Amino acid sequence: MYPVDLTKTVPPATADKKVSLSDADIDKIALFLVGNQQRFRENIIIPRILGPVQIKTIEEKRIDSVMESCAFKSIMSCVLGYGLGAAIGLFSSSVNPNVASVERQQSAREILKEMKITTLSYAKNFAVVGCVFSAIECTIESYRGKTDWKNGTYAGGLTGGLIGLRAGIKAGIVGAAGFAAFSTAIDYYMHRS
Repeated sequence: MYPVDLTKTVPPATADKKVSLSDADIDKIALFLVGNQQRFRENIIIPRILGPVQIKTIEEKRIDSVMESCAFKSIMSCVLGYGLGAAIGLFSSSVNPNVASVERQQSAREILKEMKITTLSYAKNFAVVGCVFSAIECTIESYRGKTDWKNGTYAGGLTGGLIGLRAGIKAGIVGAAGFAAFSTAIDYYMHRS
């Protein structure tokens, strides 16, 4: 690899000569020492401590980055909140029907219409709360660069405050405190178990 045997000493006659390298020679030496910037995935050695290691493909990394984005999390929270709200609304309306008039008996069509209105109302409310909370929590987590209980507490406070502000300042403060406490309790329960 080396043209000169480095184990031998330099004779005194050549010690006085100055060796000068051109820019092209320095670039070649730098490329030899540093190497190229292209990495091949096949030659990566990852120690197997807890079982086999699988390297993700580019498509899997793209899907992961999309699923970890704040927009995707907010949309998923909105959709799941809508479904959960619809289920709770359907249960609530079937257990406690709204009887409009006592004098006459309601028809099945009127009862189903009221159940539909109640179910959709619950679904929309849960969807909005889920979307707002998830968007705020993801934004706070991205800003702080940490995943801990404080993110949920801050997001709960902001979400509760925004929802409560529709009824006034006092309701906004109470809503912020209540939702923050609820979010903290849920985070504590989920991370403890």
